[in-house]
Amino acid sequence: MGKIVTFGEIMLRLAPNGYYRFFQNDQMQATFGGGEANVAVSLANFGENVSYVTKLPNNPIGDAAIRTLKSFNVDTSDIVRGGDRIGIYFLEKGASQRGSVCIYDRAGSSIQKASRSDFDWNKIFKDADWFHITGITPALGPNLVDICIDACEHAVKNNIKISVDLNYRKKLWTKNEACDAMTKICKYANVCISNEEDAKDVFGIESKGTDVYSGKLNKDGYIEVASKLTEKFNFDYVTITLRTSISASENKWAGMLYDGKNSFFSKEYDLKIVDRVGGGDSFAAGLIYSLKNNYDNQKAVDFAVAASALKHSIEGDFNRVSVSEVEKLASGDGSGRVQR
Repeated sequence: MGKIVTFGEIMLRLAPNGYYRFFQNDQMQATFGGGEANVAVSLANFGENVSYVTKLPNNPIGDAAIRTLKSFNVDTSDIVRGGDRIGIYFLEKGASQRGSVCIYDRAGSSIQKASRSDFDWNKIFKDADWFHITGITPALGPNLVDICIDACEHAVKNNIKISVDLNYRKKLWTKNEACDAMTKICKYANVCISNEEDAKDVFGIESKGTDVYSGKLNKDGYIEVASKLTEKFNFDYVTITLRTSISASENKWAGMLYDGKNSFFSKEYDLKIVDRVGGGDSFAAGLIYSLKNNYDNQKAVDFAVAASALKHSIEGDFNRVSVSEVEKLASGDGSGRVQR
């Protein structure tokens, strides 16, 4: 099977230890993460051939980011070097009724100042059969919208499937800006990945009887959402993650896959959250893996949700699990017993 290409911004993640608040003590954990990089790492852990594309400064921080990706067997050969800085985000993990806080310091990053001429998509897509992006990348600026459209056009010309995670980030752009850009990008996509808020925020499409802030979800309403998204963009698949937020520490987690005719719901997991960041990316990776490997629709959504459920138990952005671990959970073994 061909390689998978993901494109986006990898950032330096700075987070207080454990559940400390910002500067409650004088230590922070320094790691790397970012939507499409998280997907790349997950897929590499599943044994897929994955290439991650971005632009990074030619300095020791950029070098460290690349070394991290290489340590997971992600191909970094098409990463462009240049610009002045890597983007940073600060994360304060929430607990109980105190929600997590994410603060961006990414203005002027190398990828944000990238130009269309930086990326040779004919070369990048050689031997590829899948391309993945999220709504975070075009949110970085009009130049990134153009670059994403360039990539999608080249992917379509080369019969490469495209998955798009809507991933609306209100700190990066407005709903109107997101709607305009993502309407242009989604017309190229085969697979749309969303959650209970993104379809509403980006396209004004919402399910009936759902209040995401109360923690109540109406699963049946999402069939209507998926149907409307499919009608608008002619997607092959629409998948929606279903999160019931009891608190920052406890969520219920499930997903739905819609193939244009039928909908498939996973089982629902009760999560005790260690680190929520990257949860949606791990779902996207699980879905891409299962669809590429010809899982039937029910097994595909079951695998994606199980992969993401495991990610919520792991510190950092990256999902450090194998296919066998995901399949074990998806098959019903969620006891968490010690493996001896």
